[in-house]
This record gives sequence, structure tokens and C-alpha cells, in this order.
Amino acid sequence: MRPRRAATDWLLAEALELVEARLGELLRSREPLLTDISTYLIGSGGKRVRPAVTIMIYRACGGHERTDIIDVATALELIHSATLLHDDIIDDSETRRGKDSAFRKYGLASTLVTGDFVFSRAFQLCGRFEEKVINWAAEACVSLTEGEVMQSRFRHNPEVTLHDYLEIIGRKTASIFEQGARTAAYLAHAPAATVDAMARCGYHVGMTFQIVDDLLDVAGKQARVGKPIGIDLRDGNPSLPMVLALRRDAEVARFFQKSDPHPDEIDHALERIRASGVLAEVRALAEEYRAKARTDMQTLPASPDREQLLALIDQLIDRAE
Repeated sequence: MRPRRAATDWLLAEALELVEARLGELLRSREPLLTDISTYLIGSGGKRVRPAVTIMIYRACGGHERTDIIDVATALELIHSATLLHDDIIDDSETRRGKDSAFRKYGLASTLVTGDFVFSRAFQLCGRFEEKVINWAAEACVSLTEGEVMQSRFRHNPEVTLHDYLEIIGRKTASIFEQGARTAAYLAHAPAATVDAMARCGYHVGMTFQIVDDLLDVAGKQARVGKPIGIDLRDGNPSLPMVLALRRDAEVARFFQKSDPHPDEIDHALERIRASGVLAEVRALAEEYRAKARTDMQTLPASPDREQLLALIDQLIDRAE
């Protein structure tokens, strides 16, 4: 592993600012509509958790040169953003991050093509890396698409199981965290065993992140979460609270099968899910994955960068407080 430089050489906040600048640069197109749609989505906010985790793991593994990891973090955010554009089409979503979705604002055809444009920009950025790194990015994309199809298969389907749910989010959400973390450790010249441990850490962080998001969609406050509550219920997506509640409440199962629920029905179903007792199980599973991620981090030597990453992992759970 490379000798460590002082953590003050460059800050995470500075790196994330560079990611934002890189995103803005890559989203420029000769066709203004492509620029408008892609920047409408990416410029609307987002937690940037994926770039942050990738950069933190790189630093915690001893990496110190910014250029490569900024490009990797940017490429991952582009891939994620492209999937959001396509997800909104698949889900017929009207909102994204508290405002009109790109699909609603710009229409199906333009949004679909923009998703392809953003994907292409991601792999244009990855193209300068060696084959192994490109393959890892491609594997994340394959997992994302497989997860999306699997989720569609279980949409409005009360037969969905906990195993099915974990497989879906492992492919759709955790895979991109996993490959970002693997790439970060690899680019920091960490030993092979550490690269594998960081890939596991990324996967467990991704699982934690998605489970907490599912919890917030049922138990969160719209003003704090920054988006409407009950979106998964409205779209028939098998979130963890829903999957667990299906086995306990026949009325929830009946509701889950409805393709176009009324807002009052969504509110009623949310109340029944909250009353079912499953939210404690959801939180416990998130805590379990957080513990696994923290254990994975113990393979790294103590450092301010490792402590910062551990704090971020804890913050994922704290969102649900």
C-alpha cells in the first residue's frame, strides 16, 4: 500500500466539488435538450453518497492522487443518474426528488434518449482506465439492469419474499457501491485481500442505504426526507416494510396488488404497515448490514479517513432517527 499522506492534503468536500464540476462538464451536449434534461436531474440535488463512499475508501486505503478517483466517482454517479431516468419511465413516475420527474416534464422519448446519453458519458469517462476497471463498471450496470427487471417481475406481486427483496436491492443499489469501493481500493494500490474487503464493505453500505430509504418511505417526514412519502407503495415496488407487512396483513396484501391506488388508500396502507410492527425489523436489518460494513473496515489501519467513513456509515442509520 502506498505511504499515506496527511489527510489535509485535500478534503472530501473539495473532491465532491470536483465531482460536481466534472458532471457539469460531461453533461454538456451539442443538443441543448440533452443538456437540459440531464442537468435537470443531476442538478436537482441528490445525496452523492456513492461518490462520497468511493472517495473515502480510496483515501482510507492510502490513495492520494485525486484525478483518477474523481473520474471514477463521477462515472458511478452518471451511471446511477442514467438509471434514475430510465426508472422514472418504467415506473411512470410523476415526481423525483420533490419535483416533476424528467419523464413528466420532457416526455418518454426525450428522457429515454437522455438516459442513453448519460450512460454513454459514463463509459466515455471509464474508457481511459484499464480493462479490469471498465469490466467492474460494466458488471455494476449489468446488475442494475437485472435488478430492475427482477423488481418489475415482483411489482404489485404479493408473493414476493424477503429473499427476493434482498436480491433486488443487492443488484439495483448495492452493486454500484460494491464496484465503486472495489475500484477505489484497487486504484489506491491496496493488497488484493483489502480490495475484496472494501468491495464487501461497499456492498453492505449499499444495502444499509437502501433499507433505510425504504424505512423513510413509510415512516419518514416529507419535509425532512425531501420527497413525498409512500412512493414505493404507489408504484407497487416491493420495499422492505411492504414485503414484511404482506405476511401479516391481508388488507396490505390486497392494496399492494392495486395498479392505481388512490392517495387516501396509500395513507391508509402506510398506517397499517406502521401498526404491523415490521418497522422494528426493518431497522434491525439495516443495523445488521451497518455492523457488517463496520467489520469490513477493520481490515484497514486506523486513520482519520477510516474514522470519517465509519461516521458516514453511522449517518446512514441516523437518517431514520
